[in-house]
Amino acid sequence: METIVLYPSPGMGHLISMVELGKLILHHHPSFAITILTAPPSFNTGSTASYIRHISATEPSITFHHLPLIAVDLDSFPSMEAVTFEVLNLSNPHVRRALETITHSAATISAFIIDFFCNTSLPIAAEFDIPVYYFLTSGASFLAMIHYLPAIHNTTTKSFKDMNTLLHFPGVPPIPSADMPKPMLDRESSEYKSFLNLSLNLPNSAGILVNTFEGLETKSLRTIREGACNPGGGGRTPPVFCVGPLLATGDRLDGGGVHGCLKWLDEQPRKSVVYLCFGSLGLFSEGQLKEIALGLERSGHRFLWVVRSPPSDDYSKRFLPPPEPDLDSLLPAGFLDRTKNRGMVVKSWAPQVAVLNHGSVGGFVTHCGWNSVLEAVMSGVPMVAWPLYAEQKFNRVVLVDEDMKLALRMEDGGGTVAAEEVERRVRELMDGESEKGKEVGKVVEEKSAEARAAISEGGSSIAALGKLVQLWKV
Repeated sequence: METIVLYPSPGMGHLISMVELGKLILHHHPSFAITILTAPPSFNTGSTASYIRHISATEPSITFHHLPLIAVDLDSFPSMEAVTFEVLNLSNPHVRRALETITHSAATISAFIIDFFCNTSLPIAAEFDIPVYYFLTSGASFLAMIHYLPAIHNTTTKSFKDMNTLLHFPGVPPIPSADMPKPMLDRESSEYKSFLNLSLNLPNSAGILVNTFEGLETKSLRTIREGACNPGGGGRTPPVFCVGPLLATGDRLDGGGVHGCLKWLDEQPRKSVVYLCFGSLGLFSEGQLKEIALGLERSGHRFLWVVRSPPSDDYSKRFLPPPEPDLDSLLPAGFLDRTKNRGMVVKSWAPQVAVLNHGSVGGFVTHCGWNSVLEAVMSGVPMVAWPLYAEQKFNRVVLVDEDMKLALRMEDGGGTVAAEEVERRVRELMDGESEKGKEVGKVVEEKSAEARAAISEGGSSIAALGKLVQLWKV
């Protein structure tokens, strides 16, 4: 049987995007079988076990092949990205055995689709003469940056963290050097070297799948396809296939019930609520949480706010999930009581897709994780961009740029965001009188329609998938 093997990076967000890709392939081309290789994460990334069980039970054509756990000393790594690259590198012998097992089971592997973080597995597939495709869970702007990285690298000996300048990547707005993805700020770090190696490997792939759609990042996509992101203009630009938005929709409670915040939203006026959530890894200090609370209170607007406990002061616990937040101690005295008639604070998690699709939600203060951005665009909800980690500062530059205008910028000044700034941005987004707020709302509404069209029958993303399948069937 013709099989597509998918290899996501450890972590819930990367796994979900890859599973959604598999489901998309099967929905439109059910003759394929999907096998997903999973490398167990060495740190907290959210609970993947129950999710995998659910997919296994509901998608019989998707099989999970679990790679052995790689034990590493977390204290010896500076970041989750460094851990991830190392774990995936050490997993390569297991990937080789997995591909051998699949090919010996009378299956024909038509394509091996790997997450960007799984870059070092590319040569393994070549041993089996299997075409390799990269899958990017970020946007095309990020791809343009990564593709051009060697050219920037060769023009300087400085790290991005030491530059204090604007960086110019083809097809991307000027990026302040300090806003480059956090793992890439130090050129001597293992993470930077891994990303550089990835960028040099891209031309060796059969193609690149991106979780975006043609109408969202037209300039970046055109620039990449024209070859302008190739260092020195040489080398090969692999074909780029926009197959998004790939988003999970099943975010009900494990018991099948409806989250209390959705019932609360049912009671609120249309587009009256601003939703604040900063991802599964987005943590604020106690002082910052208090500033957010004061800003929300002063704004006068209805809000739904997902609060997580502050990061631990214990360095050895930096990769562990935080405990459940004690709202009474973390938030200003009396805040919950004073705002109980127009606000709801949720501990740790909310069903984000359902929240963003609810008619009462009119704005989203987000950490700019790409999945969250796509969820907001699909739902037609304008954003305030408040990045915290990974490539999110890079995403913010793209989101607020004149070419995109999907979000307003939260001014963080490199430190704590004051209550006044939170109030100002929430008002600007939600009042309905701000020209900037109205413009962002209009653009997001237009892009929402384009996103839905892209994944409908005959849409650009479905057409791109069809082109891929033709290549796989050759």
